[in-house]
Parts: sequence; structure tokens; C-alpha cells
Amino acid sequence: MHRSLPRSTPSAHSVDARGIAAFVDAVEAAPNVEPHSVMLLRDGHVLAEGWWSPYTSDRVHLLYSLSKTFATTAVGIAVDEGLMSLDDTVLSHFPELERVITDPRSRRIQVRHVLAMASGHREETLQRAHEIDGSDLVRGFLLLPPDEEPGTVFAYNQPCTYALSRIVQRASGTSLTDYLRPRLLDPLGIDDIGWIADDGGHELGFSGLHAQTEAIAAIGQLYLQKGEWDGRQVLPAAWVEEATRSHVANGADPASDWEQGYGFQFWMARHGYRGDGAFGQLCVVLPEHGVVLAMTGQCDDMQGILDLAWEHLLPAFGGKGGSGAGDEADAALAARLASLALPPLDGARPGGDIESRHFVPAADNALPRLSGIDLSPLDGGVALRLTEGDDRLDVRAEFGGWTVHDATAASAGWADADGTALTIDVIFVETPHRLHLSFDVAGGTFAARWETEPMHPLPLRAMRKPAAADPIQVSDAGHDAMKA
Repeated sequence: MHRSLPRSTPSAHSVDARGIAAFVDAVEAAPNVEPHSVMLLRDGHVLAEGWWSPYTSDRVHLLYSLSKTFATTAVGIAVDEGLMSLDDTVLSHFPELERVITDPRSRRIQVRHVLAMASGHREETLQRAHEIDGSDLVRGFLLLPPDEEPGTVFAYNQPCTYALSRIVQRASGTSLTDYLRPRLLDPLGIDDIGWIADDGGHELGFSGLHAQTEAIAAIGQLYLQKGEWDGRQVLPAAWVEEATRSHVANGADPASDWEQGYGFQFWMARHGYRGDGAFGQLCVVLPEHGVVLAMTGQCDDMQGILDLAWEHLLPAFGGKGGSGAGDEADAALAARLASLALPPLDGARPGGDIESRHFVPAADNALPRLSGIDLSPLDGGVALRLTEGDDRLDVRAEFGGWTVHDATAASAGWADADGTALTIDVIFVETPHRLHLSFDVAGGTFAARWETEPMHPLPLRAMRKPAAADPIQVSDAGHDAMKA
């Protein structure tokens, strides 16, 4: 993505840079949180941005359920173009299923219901729908009778979004990406994306989108501006209003940002609204402050990140007529953001050289499909070849640093003083995920485990933006209802 958003400073927009710095410090210090990127906008200007090396601004990042923000935007455009209506039944877009779907509630599920995660099912249906029909997820979904009347109960439910994405793709005669290209992506300057497709070649919609952090910021700004971009109404203002208000209750905890109501694929929050994805992918829109917060990362406490945002960022915004902390604080924040980095492994090396060797899985290896690793020495590091059946992935690791090789970055270190316990961390820099490898050099074995297990169980070589419509099985796609 080219830099389509103008840049400015916090103080120029009445924001205290010290509050942004405090937020960054708090996120870094939070347990079980690995931040990858942050962008903060006010008045349409980027006031702060940073990437924790080896993540970089030019890399895409797997967004998981934040993909839904882009999918619902496609629905809004398609409704405006007359390709579909909120009052359409889902079944009406799949006439081949007319005789098969007999349950009255299933037949009454409307587009507006699946937009609001209110299909009438009380629980996620992804796995059950696939078990009913492994080749047609929409058919499997509609064959699952809703527990309640559509529109009356909330359940975060991936087939709802999948059905929407299939309707757009069917009605437009093209993929989600190609449909959005001239209507959304090009106007916003979003050029580098990839979307995982199922085994039928259909982009998932509910997950699987890879995009840069600035793309997250741009779509958040589009919604903040009621669909207007550079003087053009890219998305109808009426759609933005409808999508970003609560349509169905989803809880009653006043301290939870997941129980403030649900819109059209947007979470209502204690402050503003947002799209989000598992492990810390966030697009937070705060209309009352004119602010957009975009983040990527790897964590298991997304509520904790939002709590830190409310604690540190909200006081920093002050009033529109106020003043920020000034040029000195702006400069200190810019320097802080320019130096962000994830710590590598300890590079202290014991005596002796690494020899080329094949390692086999140890008993405690958590990735059974990873059948072997070939290790060989490099100047200042290690070369690895990971084998999964017929798949191979080549990785380069640096002792005490990060070596970026294709779509991975790896760091090596020793866990002992005598050179028998080698550790290597492999970051898949187009995803949130990190793989921990430990080697028993004397015994010739390795063990592998994920820091956070991917929800799309792809081969390691495919842990990156898909080059085209690289298919996976929808049944294996998992879902990211993880919220805290």
C-alpha cells in the first residue's frame, strides 16, 4: 500500500504524545502480548506509527476476523449497487437449495440477520455445518435449523459471514478481492492484499485476509468519515450508520468490550466501535474523538489491550481546542516508535562449531506433521530446512539477532553452556504466529511448539499471504471467536 494517509504530529492535532508513548510502553510490558504494529490517526492524519522489527510497514499481516470489516464493506457496496437487499433471505441467493432447505426458520434467515450474527443459532456452527456438508458450507449452514427465530439471538458464527461473502461473489460474478478492487481498494490506495480461499476457490470472507496495517487504518478512517474519501462517496453514509450501530444484544457486562452490542460485523465497545481479529488485530474507531487506532500483534488478552488504550490514549486526546505536549514530546515519541523491536534470542554461543545434521522429532514434539529438520552452519547463524511430507521450508536464523528470509524471520540461541541445547524461534512475518524450536544436539532430536496456534492449519511454507486463490478446506479453517 502506498502512503495514502497524510502524516502529522500529535501536538498539531491536540494529542499528548506522552499518552501514546505510555500506551506503547504498557502494551510492551503486558504479559502474553507481542505487539507487531500500531498506527494512531486523528482528523485523518497519521500521528504515530511503528512496527516492532522484524515486522515492517511494507509487510502484510493475517487479520483473522478483522477480515469481516472488509467483507461487510463489500456487502454495503453490493446493496448500494442493487445486487442484494438486507431483506433478502439467504436462501433466495442459492435457488439450487430451495427444495433441500425445509426448516421454516432457516428459510427465514435474511441478509440483515447474518450481518448481525443473529441467524437464530445459539452457538458457532462452523464445524457442525461442515460435518453436514463438507463441500458446500452454505448448504451445511442452512441445513442446521436455528434454535430461535432469526434476528432474536446473538452468536458469533463464521458461516454467517461466509454466506455473505458467497452472496457477493455469486451476485457480482467475481471474487471479493476483484469486486472490491475498483470500488474500495484502489480508492483507498490498498494495493497489496491476499485472501485465503476455500477448496471451491471462494474467499472465506470471515477470515484469511492479509493486508498492511495502513489498510486497516484506512478502512477505519473511511468509516469514521461516513464512507467519504477524497471527496467521493466510496461507501453510502446510510450503510455506515447502519453497520456501526447495535442490532442485537450480546451480553450485559459493563466492563467488557464484547458485550456492548453488535452491528453489521462490527463490535460495539465501551468507546466507539471496532473490527477485530484473533491474537490482537484491531481497527478501533472513536467518532467522539475523531480517532482511529490500528494494531496487529500476537496475544491472548485482547480485552487487556483495549483496557490499556482506554487508560492511556483517551486522556491524551483531550479536547479539540486543547493543546498537546509540544514538539519535544512529539520528537521523543517519534524516536521511540522508530526503535521498536522484538527481542531476539540470547546469542551468546558456547565453544565448538555447529555441524550439518538431520534431526528427528522428539517425543514432546507438538507438531506431528513436522517430520524432520536439517540443520547446517551459516556465518553467524544457522540454516534450517523443515520437512512436512512433500513440503519444504528453508529458514535462516541469526545468533542474537533476526534474519529475514522470504516470509520468515528467525533467531537462534543456546539454552545451555555446553552447546547441546539449541533454540530457534521462527516468526512468520505475514501472520501473527511464532514457532519455537528446541534441539537436542547430542541426541539428534527436536521439539516444536507454537506460541499461538494458527487457526488456519496450513503447511508451514503457506504461512504467508496467498499468491493467488490458494485453497484450503473450510472445515479446517477454524474460527476466531477468541476475545479475551
